[in-house]
Amino acid sequence: MQKLNLSQVLSQKLSPQQIQFIKLLQVPTAELEARVEEELEINPALEEGKEEGEDTQEEVLADNFEEGNKDDKDINLDDYLSDDYGGYKMQGDGNYSPDEEEREMPLSSGTSLHEQLLSQLSFLRLDERQKLIGKQLIGSIESDGYIRRGLEAIINDLAFSQNVETDLDEVEEVLRKVQNFDPAGIAARSLQECLIIQLERKEHQEDEVVQKAIRVVNDCFDEFTKKHYDKILKKCNLTEEDLKEVIQMITRLNPKPGGGSDGLMRTQYIIPDFLLNMVNGKPEITLNSRNAPELRVSRSYSEMFEAYEKSDKKDKKLKDTVSFVKQKLDAAKWFIDAIKQRQQTLLKTMHAILDYQEEFFEEGDETKLRPMILKDIAERIDMDISTVSRVANSKAIQTEFGVFPLKYFFSEGISTEGGEDVSNREVKSVLQKLVDNEEKRKPLSDDKLVKLLNEKGYNIARRTVAKYREQLQIPVARLRKEL
Repeated sequence: MQKLNLSQVLSQKLSPQQIQFIKLLQVPTAELEARVEEELEINPALEEGKEEGEDTQEEVLADNFEEGNKDDKDINLDDYLSDDYGGYKMQGDGNYSPDEEEREMPLSSGTSLHEQLLSQLSFLRLDERQKLIGKQLIGSIESDGYIRRGLEAIINDLAFSQNVETDLDEVEEVLRKVQNFDPAGIAARSLQECLIIQLERKEHQEDEVVQKAIRVVNDCFDEFTKKHYDKILKKCNLTEEDLKEVIQMITRLNPKPGGGSDGLMRTQYIIPDFLLNMVNGKPEITLNSRNAPELRVSRSYSEMFEAYEKSDKKDKKLKDTVSFVKQKLDAAKWFIDAIKQRQQTLLKTMHAILDYQEEFFEEGDETKLRPMILKDIAERIDMDISTVSRVANSKAIQTEFGVFPLKYFFSEGISTEGGEDVSNREVKSVLQKLVDNEEKRKPLSDDKLVKLLNEKGYNIARRTVAKYREQLQIPVARLRKEL
């Protein structure tokens, strides 16, 4: 038997405006301009430039920040996130879609690896059958440049999807042609084959070092990966000097000819969100000017709304027009406020980090970094941890010591013999120096590294040393051994 029951449930949901603000907050400087341009295109009530007689964004921001520190006159997010605010994408007429929550900002992309390879394929004098085989092979190349799908499986793919009957010899013949493409080492089926392809394409193949390197990779690849140099010397009849030259040549080859994890050839630049300058011996933080676009509400739209509001006609068409204009005006006001709130939040967070890590910013010495977690900064600025996380994960600061992502300054603490907490970055720095200065013929094991760190006063376990070593991309002792 079915029954109807009433129940009260208390739940929290993010409004569309809150979602949009969160997205604005986590957008880095490099993408903010595109986001502003997008808003200017879809909202005619929003314009570039500042109101007549109005201070610049930078001046307003500086004033607001100073006043906010004194008597809490910061822009209040609640002022424009309340439910009765007829603002940005709040109407139920299709202006806001739940799908927009998952939409990401478009990123500029480069030429894909597959496109480059297909272009090179087109220059070969192949018949249609060979071209189809070549395209199938290129389509099987993974983002790092390797073909891991077996050739027998590719033959079956050709039969089912392209209606091409072929055999192993024909596929291998086309594969060898593809393996001659750039970048060198592409379409290899294993690391060993990848290195051999690159060595065989060296300009001076008759060079003795090249020939010895090919012999080592061909005949002693397993021993080479495990650094069993004594076995290689005997098996290939090489001197220690020969082997040093061979190792130097092989280690300069590219083990991932496909490049990035997404298979795109793309140049990326870090645009700092904050600039740190020393003024009279004290650090001073400013926002990158690209974070402060000059925006204003369209005067013509405001006047249009006032005229419609005063109109005597109250027919449905006019009401719809008034509603549309009001919605665009509210959206423009909200977006301008959200940009200001974004600037306020960024500065507030960065000032808290600067205060917390003052010693580092004065000297740039990594060992001066204090242990700091998201909660430490969230408590200082009286904001949620998730807000600090969004700022830290996508922003960077330019200092006289270099450009650092904000997440660089967050680290766990390690206790010392004196009972003090030091940043794990300090421990990692000491660990790196120990490895850099070790005798390469007898590299330090993790147990020895633990003892040396303990002698320096760091209470650290072996498993932690192993974890830090892996994070620093330092191989185990056996693989660090050199002749």
